[in-house]
Formats: sequence, structure tokens, C-alpha cells
Amino acid sequence: MGTHTQSIDNKTKSRVYGHGKGWVFTPAHFSDLGSRDAVASALKRYRQSGLIRQLVRGLYDYPRTDPELGILTPSPDAVARALAGRDAVRLQPSGAYAANLLGLSTQIPMKIVYLTDGRSRTVQIGKKQIILKRTTPRNMATAGRISGLVIQALRHMGRQHVDDEVIARLDRRLDTEDRQQLLKDVRFAPAWIADIMRRLGKKKENN
Repeated sequence: MGTHTQSIDNKTKSRVYGHGKGWVFTPAHFSDLGSRDAVASALKRYRQSGLIRQLVRGLYDYPRTDPELGILTPSPDAVARALAGRDAVRLQPSGAYAANLLGLSTQIPMKIVYLTDGRSRTVQIGKKQIILKRTTPRNMATAGRISGLVIQALRHMGRQHVDDEVIARLDRRLDTEDRQQLLKDVRFAPAWIADIMRRLGKKKENN
């Protein structure tokens, strides 16, 4: 193995170690280290040695292990971030997954949907499907903020299923900063969700 190749190998390994176990990545995360072929060769060697795992074509992780469960499946967020990071696009958890993240549902769905301003794609990781679904700029206006999560979770649940108990559970999850963000972003929500966001946002003034 030549000195240059060895250097790329070592830098690749250092970057994997630096991110720590659970990191999900694509070859694009190493594009600054060398040519596409050199990076591909390094990843192939580390996959064969067992340091990293290939999840699907072009997607890898530095797997976490559990003493009892063995090698763990990577988190949906880590997979989605890796897919989006390569293309510099934004993500917004949606549907049942958004409701789960807010504690409004205890079920983690088998199909985990993220809205994105990038291209749509679906990746199967173990038993779970991770779906990146291209959507409108309006839906992405609150991406990555608590308001985006609230809008998508409530939209998934539907107006008829959002009662005082659901709102109370949401209320317990919010801090002052979250409430301020909800008030700033009401214009991006459907009217009935905007009303709930105002109600949650104004509670800070009464605390």
C-alpha cells in the first residue's frame, strides 16, 4: 500500500472514530481526503475488517453494540441526516414519527417519513423504511424547529383527535423558547393548528 493511500486510509479511520459509534455516513463525507476511488477503497477495507458496516449501497455506519442485543440498528435520525447531508438539504420529521418524537404517540412507526426540499427517496434499514419525501417550500419553512414538529404531528393526528389531553401533553414538553417559536411560526400552520400554537405560546405569559 502506497504512502498516499495509507494516509487516506488513516484519515478515513480517524474521521470515523472522531464521530463515534452510531455515526451514519456516505462516501461524500470523505470527499476532501482524496479521490472517489481512494475513499471507496478505504471504506471497502474497513467494511471487510468489520470496523464499519454497509447499510445499503452508498450508506455506511460505525455500528453501536449492546452486550445483550449485539449490533444495533442505527437511529432513523442518523440515517436521514446522512442522506440529507450529502446533498445539503433540510429535513422535517413528519407523520407518526413527528407525533412519537413529541411524546404524543408511544409507537415508533415502521415507515419513518421526513419531509425534505431535496429529492425523494426510500431506504430500507432492517425492518424500518426511512422515506425522504419532497414537499413544498411552505412545509419546509419551519424545518428543524419545534414548530415544524408540532405542525406535522398535529396534522398527522387530525383535528378530531387533538383534544385537551393531547394539548396538555404538548404543553408539558415546551419551554419558554419553544413557546416563543410557536408564536413566530403560526403563519405557516393550517388555521386550526395555528389556534393551538397560539394557545400554547401564550401560556408562557401566564406562568
